[in-house]
Amino acid sequence: MSGSYPSSIIGFGHAVPKRQVFNAEIEIKLGLEAGWIERRTGIRSRYWVEDGETLTDMAAAAGRMALANAGIARSEIGMVLLATSTPDHLLPPSAPLLAHKLGLIGAGAVDLAGACSGFLYALVMGDALMRTQGRAVLIVAANILSRRINRQERASAVMFGDAAGAVVLAPSQSGFCSLVSSTLTSDGSHYGLIGIPAGETLMTMRNGRTMFAQAVMTMAECGKTVLQQANVEPAAIGHFVPHQANARIFDAVAEQLQLSNAVTARTITDYGNSSAATIPLSLSLGKNQYRKDDLILLTAAGAGLTGGAALLSYTG
Repeated sequence: MSGSYPSSIIGFGHAVPKRQVFNAEIEIKLGLEAGWIERRTGIRSRYWVEDGETLTDMAAAAGRMALANAGIARSEIGMVLLATSTPDHLLPPSAPLLAHKLGLIGAGAVDLAGACSGFLYALVMGDALMRTQGRAVLIVAANILSRRINRQERASAVMFGDAAGAVVLAPSQSGFCSLVSSTLTSDGSHYGLIGIPAGETLMTMRNGRTMFAQAVMTMAECGKTVLQQANVEPAAIGHFVPHQANARIFDAVAEQLQLSNAVTARTITDYGNSSAATIPLSLSLGKNQYRKDDLILLTAAGAGLTGGAALLSYTG
């Protein structure tokens, strides 16, 4: 089947582990004063998996919620895109296992490793695929970062959590959201700022200040690009849903984009930074706040350096 089809987000979903880890537990272990983490990051708690919990199990829980929210039959899903930096295995990819756990028989399935920008990459690619093939796409962004951080290293131990978020894209003009404009970018000159070297298991952060500055610049520039593409003024944005890297980062981005704190999503407070999962998690948690014709701006930047932005129109 080929042609040109309308595209809408028709379902949202999310999932987190049961274990909620509050700042006090980490501050005591690292010898930090009470309140140190929240003052510097905006985080009060995050969720960490227990032994035996897998990435695809958490991703499947988010996917089931999104499929139920969409009210769509499993047979209508033509592709599964899994945005993750922490797959169950390096080989084979985890997306086919996710599709199997969801009963999506015969659907294509592939992992996308776009770091913190992974959901935006998957959203843009999924939208293009849906528009040309006319079959629904399930996008899940999920990470288990608690197994990839050095819990003795302050820079990573205080920030990261585990979560999954999901959306269903379908050939419809009557869904919740449509993609108005988008942009994706990368800058490999900053490739080594955050990473897990080959053969190792723990994340390293080499220069937090540089990463902070590059993230702010990338997210702000990408946000400006999609607003200009759509000929939309900042005052028209009803909801700003940035990647929840650090509250100071997205507050600086909002200031550059001339967006008020009132429109900015702040799921980082309770859920921490789950990399690619933060934007779909925030969308799912906030879906009842959206009203017809609201414009929703998404921006992200992450390791690689990768970045992007998207503008959604909520159709209700």
